[in-house]
Amino acid sequence: MIKLLELLRILGSCLGVFLAYWFGNTPEEVLRIMTPWLIGSIAGLSAIDGLLFADRAAAEKGYEAGSGYQRQSALWFLAITIVALASWSAGWDAYANIALASLFCLFLVLSAANHLYSMIAEGNTTWQNAIRPVLTALLTLAFAQPVSAILLR
Repeated sequence: MIKLLELLRILGSCLGVFLAYWFGNTPEEVLRIMTPWLIGSIAGLSAIDGLLFADRAAAEKGYEAGSGYQRQSALWFLAITIVALASWSAGWDAYANIALASLFCLFLVLSAANHLYSMIAEGNTTWQNAIRPVLTALLTLAFAQPVSAILLR
């Protein structure tokens, strides 16, 4: 189940980027489509695996299971997912989406650094640790174009 959720995170993110750039005619539209897709796919599914499959998710990633920090992290994922969906459904402006995307990307960059540290310093060479920095860089690049186009006007 954990591998399926990981695959769905990647596929959902790719689909979100595709849909955003296919249907979005302006940077604001691209960001409006992409933000809930990417946050929902990554954070929403991470909340599910962290809350419902915590022990298996931790084992898959090579981390300890059952800590309060693991549950707290899953609740953070749930919180940002709810806010991203609220922003989308309420039609909040582009700056709300920029704030959400910036916060989420910053978290992912810091998380990728943690995964890289775990891989190098602790010898935790799980697939998630190896691929996380690469996927984070791609995700951040997907957000960079519409965010910079809006902010540089």
